[in-house]
Amino acid sequence: MSQINSKKVLLSLPVLNNPNPTEQIYPKDVRAKKINIVSLGCPKNQVDSEVILGNLKQSIIVDKAEDADTIVINTCGFIESAKKESIDTIFEAIQLKKEFEKRGLKKEIIVTGCLSERYRTELTASMPEVDSFYGVHEFDKVTERIEGHYQQISFTERVLLNQKHYAYLKISEGCNQRCGFCYIPMIRGNLVSKSIEQNYQEAVLLAERGVKELICVSQDTSSYGYDLDRSAPNLKRNYNLVQLLNTLSTVDGIEWIRVMYLYPSLFSDELIECIAQNPKICKYIDLPVQHISDNMLKSMRRNTSKKQTTDLLHKIKLRIPELALRTSMIVGYPGETEQDFQELCDFVTEFQFDRLGVFVYSREEGTYAFDLHKQVPEKVKKERYNKLMNLQQTISLNKNLAKIDKTCRVLIDIKDGERYVGRTQYDAPEIDNEVIIETDQSLQIGNFVNVHITDAAEYDIFGKPV
Repeated sequence: MSQINSKKVLLSLPVLNNPNPTEQIYPKDVRAKKINIVSLGCPKNQVDSEVILGNLKQSIIVDKAEDADTIVINTCGFIESAKKESIDTIFEAIQLKKEFEKRGLKKEIIVTGCLSERYRTELTASMPEVDSFYGVHEFDKVTERIEGHYQQISFTERVLLNQKHYAYLKISEGCNQRCGFCYIPMIRGNLVSKSIEQNYQEAVLLAERGVKELICVSQDTSSYGYDLDRSAPNLKRNYNLVQLLNTLSTVDGIEWIRVMYLYPSLFSDELIECIAQNPKICKYIDLPVQHISDNMLKSMRRNTSKKQTTDLLHKIKLRIPELALRTSMIVGYPGETEQDFQELCDFVTEFQFDRLGVFVYSREEGTYAFDLHKQVPEKVKKERYNKLMNLQQTISLNKNLAKIDKTCRVLIDIKDGERYVGRTQYDAPEIDNEVIIETDQSLQIGNFVNVHITDAAEYDIFGKPV
């Protein structure tokens, strides 16, 4: 029997904060179903997976697909590489199902999420071994399929799929932007914000379970609340988002609030002031710029210009000098010339971003950019990707070397062998730098420790507790 590689496809995720299913309402003479979930893609997808698990009241959650009666795969369908990972994961689950069938044992496969929403007809025809396909607005049907009853999805009931001291808070669903490269609005729909009260109550419950770091996520965080108040001043001032962040900062137990996926064209002075003045909000801004050439920004439908973007960045850096600034770029977008790309490299060199992610353009059917002429050859895309990443690697190394002999406040995430691994307020989990701590002391996972930095590499810094 083959074993699914959890590091490759995440079929064996650690489940923390799991309510004890054996003490729930299943009759003693009925065996509770064992459920394993695979959560692929972004943190927003992870929240959906955690909600699915939280609403299973009569099942046992298991870490390994081999031990499960039902495998739930929450897919990503954003770009080609994510779609491939999702499809590979489904096929590995199908292979596992077939191997168990040879032994007279039954396994059920449920596929949900973005890929299922986008390609349900094609997937159903090509993967008859999958028992059910559900879209992104049908997570209640997953519960119904597994436990035989309909349950209203509650965004306050979750089984966390990461360490218990941090959690993602999905403050809204959907997106009103129509960027030329992105299909997500067609999958997730237009912006639908959860109320401030709903987000606050969820944050309270998470804090009561030990969460210290709250990471606010959505497709377009800057637009939060615009569907609740469509007045132009609200959107221009980020009024609802500022109010939400200030409200979340009153939750006892929450020490860090991190804000992800802020849209450059909707970033107000009021939001800058909120981040600068509120001591609980991490001095960290995730601002996906995507490009800086006016030709590219216009074609990408980003609703901003080079001057507007650079003016905003200068303003943010001036107001919050201790800030860590994360951004992401796309190389190889249709029509990107050598001049456009060089302009992007010069921009990265000038602004010296603390964190930078680079994506190779993925041609997605149904998007504006799909039918654009002057598609960039794959070889050129990869060359540009490598050049930009090498440029950022040098920037990151120099920034990390400058931290040697300084002391940082670090949140301890895990113990890795004899070392501990943590993060500063300037680093989001999974995507940013880590602090590697060498010590003979026993440190507590989820606690804050002051660490004296002794050495640095391109993407990690090293130190000892003080």
